[in-house]
Amino acid sequence: MRKLLYFLASTAITFNSFSQNSDRTLLTVDEEKVSVDDFLSIYNKNRQVGEELDPKTLDEYLELFINFKLKVKEAESLGMDTVPSFVKELSGYRKQLANPYLVDNEAGENLVKEAYERLKTEIRASHILISVAEDASPSDTLKAYKKTQNIRQEILDGANFAEIARAKSDDPSAKDNSGDLGYFSALYMVYPFETAAYATAKGEISEIIRSRYGYHFLNVTDKRPSRGEVKTAHIMVKYPSPVGKSSNKEKAIAKQKIDDIYNKIINESADFAEMAKQYSDDKNNSSKGGVLPWFGSNKMVATYEDAAFSLKNLGDISVPIETPYGWHIIKLIDRKGLGSFEDEKSDIISKVEKDSRSQVKRTSLVNKLKKEYNFKVNTPALNAMKQIVNNDFIAKNGNWSLKDHASSLTENIFSLGSSEYTQYDFAEYLLSFARRMKNKFEPSIFVDEAFAKWSEDLIIAYENSNLELKYNDFRLLMQEYRDGILLYELTDEKIWSKAVKDTIGLNAYYLDNKKNYMWDTRVDATVINCLNESIALKVRKKITRGNTNIDEIQTKINKKSSLNMDTKKGLFLKGENAFVDQVEWKQGVSDLIYDNQNVKMIYINEVLQPIEKELIEAKGLITSDYQDFLEKQWLAELKAKYSVHINSFVFDLLKTNRLSELNIKKDDKVPSFSGSFNVAFKEALNSLGSSKDILFEWNGNSYTTELK
Repeated sequence: MRKLLYFLASTAITFNSFSQNSDRTLLTVDEEKVSVDDFLSIYNKNRQVGEELDPKTLDEYLELFINFKLKVKEAESLGMDTVPSFVKELSGYRKQLANPYLVDNEAGENLVKEAYERLKTEIRASHILISVAEDASPSDTLKAYKKTQNIRQEILDGANFAEIARAKSDDPSAKDNSGDLGYFSALYMVYPFETAAYATAKGEISEIIRSRYGYHFLNVTDKRPSRGEVKTAHIMVKYPSPVGKSSNKEKAIAKQKIDDIYNKIINESADFAEMAKQYSDDKNNSSKGGVLPWFGSNKMVATYEDAAFSLKNLGDISVPIETPYGWHIIKLIDRKGLGSFEDEKSDIISKVEKDSRSQVKRTSLVNKLKKEYNFKVNTPALNAMKQIVNNDFIAKNGNWSLKDHASSLTENIFSLGSSEYTQYDFAEYLLSFARRMKNKFEPSIFVDEAFAKWSEDLIIAYENSNLELKYNDFRLLMQEYRDGILLYELTDEKIWSKAVKDTIGLNAYYLDNKKNYMWDTRVDATVINCLNESIALKVRKKITRGNTNIDEIQTKINKKSSLNMDTKKGLFLKGENAFVDQVEWKQGVSDLIYDNQNVKMIYINEVLQPIEKELIEAKGLITSDYQDFLEKQWLAELKAKYSVHINSFVFDLLKTNRLSELNIKKDDKVPSFSGSFNVAFKEALNSLGSSKDILFEWNGNSYTTELK
């Protein structure tokens, strides 16, 4: 029964009578209508692709579905859908299920394809950074931008990029690397930086870009096809002092040691892995034969990386290579290039989701929704907020009071679909947003940033509230989860846990039905296994002469070796032991059975005729049957409690694949409304009043004006 419940719970929905045409009603359960479309959607989820509609299967499934709906109806009547724990659990599921609908998935797919194409190329670039905080004032931001602009112009006029980077870049590493970032590919740098690198030709200076660190511009010095990744093992002789501080003598000792190791490997055929275990100073990997994880460009120091990628064939070993940390001998273990898009897609998606570019999907959706929901900003009302916001407003202990200013914050600041948001609403948000501004404050930029964040969040929230209306698959999915949770809780209470805990009821059920739980014919037997034929003959001779104490015989036979004889005793049913099945079931010892080098015989002590099983002997099966019994009782009660009506006309059309005959001409008298659904419903409500019998049309479908 649990399997059946899971089957239904994974496909079930509750019909949204508010959004369906009653002419397509297939089933009514206690006044709740289920459309043939929703029923067919559920049925199809469990049908093999291309499988024909089977009238017999439809009959069976409809019966199962009615039983399911009755149980859900009972859960609702008990108020289980209002219990805080249920509401919280369902809300958590909804949040997860809604996520894919609250981003622009087309934009997301484009980001993944873009990243894959970029991964085919590696870029070497240098950069100059002029730092400025993300929340800096307009004046500080402009100052940093102009400074970046002037430095870039110096480079364009012929100044040496490396010298300027060392002298003027705010990147601390520039003093050592002259701004050179080495080779990198997609998903390595922040997205705006990466985009600028790929958009700039080799040998060119990029436009100025803004990242969370400040303003940058790049000098793209090289582009090459991706080198892929390599897996290497290495033997390291580390310099004893920190980088750059080892003496010439220390370096010479290290060089001599690495040369000796290299000579052993090359000229004396010493095993690389064993040499790594014995002599490598990289203790994290020496025990593994010096094997390192896969790496690509810009993951290791350049000298190690270049040496590793220069090895041509698997198993090739480099000459000793010096890095700032010491000397290395490198062995190429494996090499791989970029896989196909399908091979790499899941990994790229995972990285894109963690990358700043994932915000692009949300921003793209917001821009689309602004058009769809007719987003309009009242610019004068927004600018007025900039006059209200001052140092007193943002101070932690300021005297600015929302209550005191309520009368002057009445203008609408923006509209979205049928919803309007006022200056008062925005002021509430501003007060909470102000706490994140710390001590930095510029009224204009503060209000603009807060409004952008506030309006974007509200647009997403507005879309979120409309998901069930816009996307039928989401509506069905939410009902699937809702009904599944409800049904699990109620079924556990009524059947599963009850069958386990109700020992009196279980025992009574067993006594009424114990004839259904019978042992088949069994034998009380011992399977005797002997080391060879000679020993087997001795054992069988003792038994046939009347010594049926198998344990005593085993003790004597095994005096010289415990392997001479072993036994397996038990009660056996047909099919439980191949050797027991081979012999005639009668009391006594069987003939010898040859099993490769070993020889077996079966001693049957007793043949047991069919008898009733004790409750403890079949408790699992009896409990399962008792659960089925409880369910049948429960369903009988539910069928008596709730009315069920099947529209046989519609069901017959479904079974004969003639649903197209249900296409009914629209009533010309049904008024039509446009805009978003919320706008259309509000206008229909105002014009026609509220009733389950009043219809209006929106986007080609009919709806009632009934308020739920």
